[in-house]
Parts: sequence; C-alpha cells; structure tokens
Amino acid sequence: MDLLSNTVLLSRIQFAMTVGYHIVWPTLTVGLSITLVVFEILWIAAGDDAYYAHLRFWSKLLILNFSVGVATGLVMEFQFGTNWQPFTAAAGGFFGNILGFEGTLAFMLEAGFLGIMMFGWNRVPRGLHLLSTIFVALGASLSAFWILVANSWMQTPTGGHFVNGRFVLDDFGRALFNPDMASATTHMWVACLETTAFVVGGISAWYIAKGRETGFFLKSFKTALAIALLVTPLQVFLGDAQGLAVAKEQPAKLAAIEAHWRTNEPGTPAAFNVLAWPDRGRERNSFQIQIPYLLSLLETRTLTGKVEGLKDFPADDRPPVVIPFYGFRLMVLIGLILLGVMIWTLTLWLAGRLRPGRVERHRWLLRAWMWSLPLGYIAVEAGWLTREEGRQPWIIYGVLKTADAASHLAAWVVDLSLAGLFVIYAILTVGFFVFARRILAQGPDLGAAPTRPAAEGGN
Repeated sequence: MDLLSNTVLLSRIQFAMTVGYHIVWPTLTVGLSITLVVFEILWIAAGDDAYYAHLRFWSKLLILNFSVGVATGLVMEFQFGTNWQPFTAAAGGFFGNILGFEGTLAFMLEAGFLGIMMFGWNRVPRGLHLLSTIFVALGASLSAFWILVANSWMQTPTGGHFVNGRFVLDDFGRALFNPDMASATTHMWVACLETTAFVVGGISAWYIAKGRETGFFLKSFKTALAIALLVTPLQVFLGDAQGLAVAKEQPAKLAAIEAHWRTNEPGTPAAFNVLAWPDRGRERNSFQIQIPYLLSLLETRTLTGKVEGLKDFPADDRPPVVIPFYGFRLMVLIGLILLGVMIWTLTLWLAGRLRPGRVERHRWLLRAWMWSLPLGYIAVEAGWLTREEGRQPWIIYGVLKTADAASHLAAWVVDLSLAGLFVIYAILTVGFFVFARRILAQGPDLGAAPTRPAAEGGN
C-alpha cells in the first residue's frame, strides 16, 4: 500500500509523532516542578541559601521545558477535530469534557501560578512563593492525570453505552475511574519523577565531573538520588500492577506484549519469552529464548495459570506484536539499569564517598549518571508505544476501530501537515538545545541572595 496515499496510516503517523514529541516535555515538567518544591522546602526549613540558588537555576530549565510543552500540546489536541473527527463525534461527550478539565482545572492552575513562581522572588512572602510552587507542581500533575484518564478510558471504556455509534454517559464516576485508570496514572506519574531524578542527577554529575561548583551540585545530585531511592524500586511494583491490569482487561494486548501465541493447556505452564522474533503470518515465533513457568507466575501468580494466546482472538482483532514485544522489554531493561545505578550510588553514599574531594574520583559513576540522563525518556517513549500499539486495531478498545475513526481527508492534506509539523518540531528542538546550552554554560548564580519582602519585615 502506498504510504503517501493512505490517509488513515498518515494520520496515525502524524498523531504518533506529535504525541511522542510532546510527551517528553510534560514528563520533565511534572517531575521538575515537584523537585523544585523539595528544594524550596529545604531552603525555608534549613535556611540554606544554596537551595535558593538551586531554585533559581533549575526553574530556568523548567520554564524552557514548559514553553515547548505548551506549544506541542495544543497541536496534539487539535488533531482530534481535524484528523479524527469520527472518533470525536463518537466519544466527544465524555472525552471532550476530560480534555476540558485538563485545560481549566490543571493547565490554568499551573500557568497562573507559574508567573508568581518565576517573577515573585523577593516580591511576595516566602510562604506565598512556596504555595505558588506547590500549585505549579499540582497543576502539572493534574494535567498529566486528566490526559491519562482520557487515554485510560480509551483502553477500558466503562461508565456508559454506545447508541448509534455515540457514547452515552451513564455513570461519570465509573467512566472516570475505569479499570485501567489507577495503574496507568500512577505508573506514568512515577515515571515522570524517575526520569526527572536522572535528568537532575545527570546534569549535576556533568558539573561535578568538570569540577564546576562541586559542593553546590552535590546537593542536587544527592537530592536526585534521594528521589530515585523512593521511586525507582516503586516503579518495579507499579509496572507489575499495570501488567496485571492489562492481563485482566486487555488479554490480546498482553499476548502481543509477550509474543504468546498459543494458550497453555490446563496444568501446563506458560513460558516467558526473554527474546523472540514474532512471525505474524505463521502465528508463531521463528526464534525465542524462554524462561519456563515465568509468564504464568507473573500474570496469574501460579506456576501453571492460564494465559490466553493470540490465536484465541480473531486475526483482524489482533494487535501488532513486534513493537509491543520489544518496546516493553526495552522499558524493563532501562528500569533495571536505572535501579542498578541507584544501588551503586547509594552504596558509595553510605560509604561516605559522595563528598567534595572524593566524589570526583568516581569517574565511572558520574559517567553512568550522565549516560542515564536520556534513558528515562527512552523508557517513557517505549512504554507509550507498547501501550498504544498494543491497543490496536482499536481506538476505543473493543468498540471503535482506528480505521473507522479517521477523518475523510485527502492524503496530500495530511502529507502537508505532517511535513509542516516535522519542520516546526525540528526548529523547536534546535531552539530548546540552544537555550538549554546557554543555561548550563552559565551555571548557577551563587552570588544572588534572597531578601525578605516588606510583609516579612525586610527592607
């Protein structure tokens, strides 16, 4: 099939590009805004102005990241009306409300208090400034929450029924708290924190390796490590919970993720494919390395539990296999790497080696953190691809197929918009790295000292 004339495929590629590009920015915005709350609480509680300098330094990266996120998020949401009009007509009664909540109850909260957080230094009382930072973090997290609610409903649509192709809402609570919502939102929120911990830690490690303000960046390095200590092991358990939810609600997706073609017979185990090459045409794996019993144990908590295979589902209702299979394994591999880096660093911290004059000697540790900086982003992208490709061929799982949800546009229109968005995103990327490089080259302003506003008794 000619790619340039396939409107549905082009629209899918365009949406995948816009979502895949956009997701990078809110991931860091959510995590970095929470990190700033931690820094500000430490500043106020400990009275250490070094944390004030951290606030000023890292907030510059936050505002730069937030700006690109806003620009790309608007484009993503407009596509529901341009490229996916039948989907909007079918689900807009609920889906549109959720996106509206994201704009009014989350984005406006975040954007409104962002101004106070960025420009209220030495102008408002410290308690009020802390409150504004908390509201920025809350708004960013709520924005992610509402987007994940909308997507979770597409994965497990509940709370209503469809009449003549349109969703009629019966129970808003059931639609909101659909079966996929809790595991998906927590898994993604913790992914934001984990990714940010290794971004902050990686940048701090870069400064330390260069011998620039080692004492200063050890504070942010240890703060990042403390956050990683909490969220990196937690993410392992949340990922397992997400897998159990998929096994229960979307068994075809699970079968694709595991390249599991044949349902295991009663009393026999389902093996876990560590590596495989799925052959969709022959309905088998042409190559596989397996661990016996493990798939049954992971998904049913028994050694011989039944795990449905792809052959149990109609061929037209089966998701792709290669992308979910390898996307999931890449995500898990990165999670284990980050866990290993965290444990390595914790060992040195407990041994008293993360001190000025000593930490610089651990070059490989610092390099590991710098190399880990992009890994969280890659894991998020791999997880998102697994989640979305595994839902295919449905846009609303089990109800509306993707092929029936695309707008009837001329292929050249989608070609043109796809090319235009690619150019715009390339410009945004270059612009981001130019300004980020300037911020990092300049480094923190250690001479800036906070003053107290008149309301707090200052001059």
